[in-house]
Amino acid sequence: MPTPEKHALLSASSASRWLNCTAAPHFEEQFQKTTSEYAEEGRLAHSVCELKVLKKFTPMSSRTFTTRYNKLKKDPLYNVEMDKTSELYIEHLTEAAMMYSRPPAVTAEVVVDFSDYVPGGFGTCDCVMIGGDTLNITDYKHGKGVLVSAENNPQMRLYALGALKRYQPVYGNTIKNVRMTIIQPRIQSEPSVETITADALIAWGETIRPIAQQAYMGPGDFRPGEHCRFCRGKAQCRARADVNTALEEFKDCVPRNCSAPSYGANTLTDDEIGDLLVRGKELVKWYNDLEDYALQTILNGGQISGWKAVAGRSVRTFTDQDAAIEAVLAAGYDEALVYDRKPKTLTALEQLMGKAEFMDKLGSFVVKPLGKPTLAPMSDKREAYNPAAADFAEAAQSSGGIE
Repeated sequence: MPTPEKHALLSASSASRWLNCTAAPHFEEQFQKTTSEYAEEGRLAHSVCELKVLKKFTPMSSRTFTTRYNKLKKDPLYNVEMDKTSELYIEHLTEAAMMYSRPPAVTAEVVVDFSDYVPGGFGTCDCVMIGGDTLNITDYKHGKGVLVSAENNPQMRLYALGALKRYQPVYGNTIKNVRMTIIQPRIQSEPSVETITADALIAWGETIRPIAQQAYMGPGDFRPGEHCRFCRGKAQCRARADVNTALEEFKDCVPRNCSAPSYGANTLTDDEIGDLLVRGKELVKWYNDLEDYALQTILNGGQISGWKAVAGRSVRTFTDQDAAIEAVLAAGYDEALVYDRKPKTLTALEQLMGKAEFMDKLGSFVVKPLGKPTLAPMSDKREAYNPAAADFAEAAQSSGGIE
């Protein structure tokens, strides 16, 4: 399996949480670990990727590959998209391998030990590639809910530290650079990459050592923030509740001049609104987590004072769509009126053809206009929205002038 059944207290995947909130690991122990269909689907997708890596980079007969792949396809969660996204994964790995002057050593699903820096720390690298003076760690993420960046990513850095430890006896001090790559094909076509020196990586490992020790030994410090997102106790965490119910945190950013006679004096300035947006961001997330917890508790037979579960909005559907369509045709309606003939989407065609052929045959027809403007903090890595540039892109697209 892509992921070991045994889990470390301080896992690499939860590093962004315990590096910020050292109380989180032991606090979460009181809450039952749960899985979801999405998680199991991701696990299966990783198995597909692993098999294709082995077929591409290691000796494997077509018969063995087909037998193992057919077994994976029998899983109820398997879908055709997994075949397409895994092909994109292999394409990226192939491109990465071509960056080396000689064919690199490639290994899939490598269990690494980073306990030199994190007590009991271990994890599984989806793919490790080594050649020349560069170690390349690649992580495949099947989810499409959260875009993950490789830059300053503690999970990737811990994997890299573990890989350095594992392969140093073989390669000695020849590894000078570490490239960490996250491939998330269901969200974006291009991978996210961070490259640092091996020395810089080791130095980073030293900086987190005391933090990891505190998180491991406990009790640690509660420090709620964006990292609470995947914490099992996020809805019942008192520290998070204290932070989000301390409304006095908002008071010092808005002068109390409501008694002033001027309407202008009672209008929030743009600077004040910017400050309030920052302070209120976590409050909204926390409230949504409370709602999710309360609903699940009620559905499981529990009670939340003052609240109940009700049926939400639904849409009509056929009990048997094929039979319904047959009835429409039998009623004399032409088939052309019953069915819509639509071409596949750009993404579906890219998955069908493969990235290289897609760009060769259709690259001249592809344009990427600016997306709809959305609010983001200044720390966001994306460039600020430029209305003039958006207008130009739209005009060029309509005239076929942008590639």
